[in-house]
Amino acid sequence: MTSFTRRLLASGEAYRHYRSQSGLVYKMLRRLARLRHVGWSFLTHSDISPHAKLGQRLQLPHPNGVVIHEDAVVGDDCMIMQQVTIGMIGEGEVPSIGNGVYIGAGAKIIGKVHVGDGARIGANAVVTKDVPPGHTAIGVPAKIIPNRSERAVRN
Repeated sequence: MTSFTRRLLASGEAYRHYRSQSGLVYKMLRRLARLRHVGWSFLTHSDISPHAKLGQRLQLPHPNGVVIHEDAVVGDDCMIMQQVTIGMIGEGEVPSIGNGVYIGAGAKIIGKVHVGDGARIGANAVVTKDVPPGHTAIGVPAKIIPNRSERAVRN
C-alpha cells in the first residue's frame, strides 16, 4: 500500500477520533484532519468518506476511483482494488462488508447488501444481493458461486 493511501486512511481515522471529542482544540483538530483528508482524497483520486466505518488492516493497493459511502461498513483485513463503488440506492440502504473480503477492480456493491466474511467479489461485478460467507460473486448482475468445498460436496 502506498504512503498516500496510508495517509488517506490515517486522516479519516484522525477525523473520526477528533469527532468523538468535545472542546475547541478538538474542533480545530477535526477541521485540520478533514482538510488533510480532502487533500489526500484529491491526490489518490478517491472518494472515501471519513465517516465510513473502516476495519483494521484495510488494503487499497490502487485507491484511484474508490468510492465508499459515509454510512458503509467495511470489516477487518479486506482488500479493495481500484474503481470500486460501495454505495447506496435509497435512504439508509448501504452495504456492509464482512471481514477478509476481496473486492475486485471495478466492482459495484450497492444497496442494503451484506457481503459475508471471506467472500470474493469479481472484477466489474454488480452486487445487489447478499453474498454468503466464503462465496464468490461474479457478473452483471452478480451471480453467487459456492466456495470450492461446497462444489466438491455437490459433485
